[in-house]
Amino acid sequence: MSDNEHDVEHDAHSGTQTTGHTWDGIKELDTPLPRWWLWIFYATCAWAVVYWVLMPAWPALPGLAGETDHTRGLRDHSERANVAAAVADLQAQRASGFAALEGASIEQIENDPQLLGFVRAAGESAFGDNCATCHGAGAQGFVGYPNLNDDVWLWGGSYEEIRTTIRFGIRTDHPDTHFSQMPSFGRDELLSRSEIADVADYVLSLSGHEADAEAIAHGATIYQAQCASCHMADGSGDRLQGAPNLTDRDWLYGSERDQVIDIIHRGPYGVMPSWEGRLDAATIDALAAYVYLLGGGESDGAANGPTGR
Repeated sequence: MSDNEHDVEHDAHSGTQTTGHTWDGIKELDTPLPRWWLWIFYATCAWAVVYWVLMPAWPALPGLAGETDHTRGLRDHSERANVAAAVADLQAQRASGFAALEGASIEQIENDPQLLGFVRAAGESAFGDNCATCHGAGAQGFVGYPNLNDDVWLWGGSYEEIRTTIRFGIRTDHPDTHFSQMPSFGRDELLSRSEIADVADYVLSLSGHEADAEAIAHGATIYQAQCASCHMADGSGDRLQGAPNLTDRDWLYGSERDQVIDIIHRGPYGVMPSWEGRLDAATIDALAAYVYLLGGGESDGAANGPTGR
């Protein structure tokens, strides 16, 4: 036995060899790792080597690994290729459904159980991927983002009008987009703070909210001079201009007095993307039919009614 082995100290309590390090009188033990842990570690190392050989793993300089910037592996596995194949397979499965949907009216869709089921499935998928972020998973909307389940529509709720809105968007750079612009009455100093407050009280009174009679009377005069050309003299709104109905109790930006004052002060400028070019025509048809069928869609005869969002 060597002199070094004679010098090794063992813990008197456990019999474990110490490292020779001591902190505040506490000696560090050189406890070996458990056997089971070591075998698992060795197995993971062996598995890593196998994985490196079979699967894409190592980054490489351009040109050293073919057309990619990593080693391909013996299996030539590619999740991107798998996703592309899955998407192509799904499109092939949906081809007949989209073909049947092309040119179909909403009445034909509703009266064809197979086509109706296809539209609900394809539309829900497109809605979840592209619309739910703003309108909510259940299309219930949020402050500033319309609820699509009710029958209150700013630009019209017929199948054709919904499809037009989806295609061209609202306040986008598309030449056919829906566009409306409410002045920033406060920010641009068109009205004073007191005048804005009075108009807010008058507007709230149109939908049955209580307010000071004197403020309502003063606000009515200002409203007729500043707001009636878009929202109409009775507050019923005008879809041709995208001006919402102010007589109902459906409020996109909130119905609290402070919220109404804020909107009059700064003006709303919400934007909905134009989906033409981002989604193919068949997907837009399915999405429009899905939104229509949520429960708030209107027949073509109701499209020019006074309701608005």
